[in-house]
Amino acid sequence: MIRMLKHKGTVLAAIIGLLALIAGAVFDLGEVTTRELLVAQKPIGEARLISIEPLPAMPAEGGVTAEGEMCQWMPASASNSFAAALLQAGRASSESPVTDFPGRKPVRMIRDRYPVFSGVALDSTNNEVVLADENTFSVLAYDRMTHTPPNAAFSEPKRRIGGVKTGGQYKCGVYVDPKNGDIYVLTSEGHTMSIFSRDVQGDVPPTRELEAPHGTFGIAVDEDAQEMFFTVQHDSAVVVFPKLAQGEDVPIRLLQGDRTRLADPHGIALDTKNHLIYVTNHGTTHSVDPEQIKRLPPRAMFIDGSLSKPNWPLSRNYSLPGSGRIFPSSITVYVKTAKGDTAPLRVIQGPKTQLNWPNGVTVDPESGELYVANDMDNSVLVFSDSANGDVAPVRVLKGLKSLVKNPVGVALDLKNKELWVSNFGNHTATVYRMTAQGDTPPLRVIRSAPLDTPSPLLSNPVPIAYDDKREQILVPN
Repeated sequence: MIRMLKHKGTVLAAIIGLLALIAGAVFDLGEVTTRELLVAQKPIGEARLISIEPLPAMPAEGGVTAEGEMCQWMPASASNSFAAALLQAGRASSESPVTDFPGRKPVRMIRDRYPVFSGVALDSTNNEVVLADENTFSVLAYDRMTHTPPNAAFSEPKRRIGGVKTGGQYKCGVYVDPKNGDIYVLTSEGHTMSIFSRDVQGDVPPTRELEAPHGTFGIAVDEDAQEMFFTVQHDSAVVVFPKLAQGEDVPIRLLQGDRTRLADPHGIALDTKNHLIYVTNHGTTHSVDPEQIKRLPPRAMFIDGSLSKPNWPLSRNYSLPGSGRIFPSSITVYVKTAKGDTAPLRVIQGPKTQLNWPNGVTVDPESGELYVANDMDNSVLVFSDSANGDVAPVRVLKGLKSLVKNPVGVALDLKNKELWVSNFGNHTATVYRMTAQGDTPPLRVIRSAPLDTPSPLLSNPVPIAYDDKREQILVPN
C-alpha cells in the first residue's frame, strides 16, 4: 500500500510538473502577443488606447445631474441573457421581465428576401450569363436571352448554387472558364475562392478551393499566362495566383504599397493585348511597412501565419499609426507583371471623370475602351484606351429609363456586341448594345424580385447606430 501511494505521488508530481511546463510555454507565447509583437511591429492595429477623456455628467432621474458613471453596472454574476437584457433595456425598470429575452422575436426587420446581383460573367460557349448574389449568398446561371416581362414576379435561373456546403458569404467576384465552364467565385468577407464545375447546382461543396487573403472582391484571369488576379479591399493590394492554385498555395506576385496608389481596390480588368492591369479604387487607404516584419520575433509567425507566406499582403493589423487617408475615387493602370510597391503607369482621377465608388471594370480588347460600373453615380462610364488624369469619359450610360442603379458589375459579350450590367440597387441585370449611352433603355432585363421592390442596399452590415435627433438608424456596410 505504501509503495502504491509513493507511485501515485510520483505520477501526480510528474503531471503537475508537465502542466507547469505547458503553462510556462503558454505564458511565454502570450508575451509575444502583448509585448514583443506589439513593440516590434509598431502599427496601431484594430483598437489601441489613444487618449483618456472625462465623460460628461449624466442627467439622473428628475433632472438632477449625477456624478456617477455613464454606463450601467452589471454584476459579475449576471448571466449572458441578463446582461444582454440590461444593455437592451437601458434605464428601464429592474422589475421588467428578462427571462424571455433570448427567444424574443423582433418587432420589425429590415431585410431583402431576394437575390441581389453583384459580379457578372458571360459563358459564351453555353449561351449563359452567371451572376453572383451577395444577399442570399448564391451563384445564379440564366439563359443569355432571358427577359423578365413587367407583369412577371421575377425570372427563375436555370441553375442556382447556394447553401451551407458551398462555403463563403457575400459572393461578389465571378469568372467563367471559357474552355470548360468552371465558375470561379470570390467572397468579399471570406478567406477562400471557390471553383464549381459548370454542371453542378444546389447546396454542393466546391470542386476546388483556394485560401485567399481576407476581403478579396474583383477577379480577372489571363488564360494565356494561366494567372488569376484578385483585388484585396481592406489591404489595398492586388495578388496574383497560378490559375490552377488550390488549398494553401501562395501568390506568385503581390502589388502593395504607397507608390501603387491602390486605395480600397474593387474591380480589376486585364488588357492582355497591351499587357495592362486596370484597377478601380474607392479611395480609402493606409500605409504598411514591410520592413517591420523583419523586426518581429520568430515566435510571432506562429501567432499570425500569414506573415510567413510569400507575396501575402500585410493586413491592416500592421498599418502605421496615423497613416489612414481618403483620396478621390480612381482607376489605376499598371503593366501586367507589376509587383511590389510599383507606381501606376497612369491614373484616371478628378472631377471630370465622374468616378464615384467605381466597382466592376472590363476592357474591350478590340477598341481598348474601358467600361466602369460607377456605383454611387448610378452610371456606366466608358473611357478611351489612352485616358489619363482628370479626363471626361467618352460615353456615359445613365438615367431612369436605363435602369442603371448602383451598378456593381459589368461584362462584355463580344460575340453579340452587348454590354451587361449587374445593378445592386434594383434587383436587375440589364443588357445594352456596347455603344449605348445617355438614358437608353436596356434591350433585355433579368429581374430577381417583383417590379419596384425596394432594395435596402444592405451588404455585410456589422455595427449599427441610432440617431435620436433625426430618428434614423445608421448602418455601415
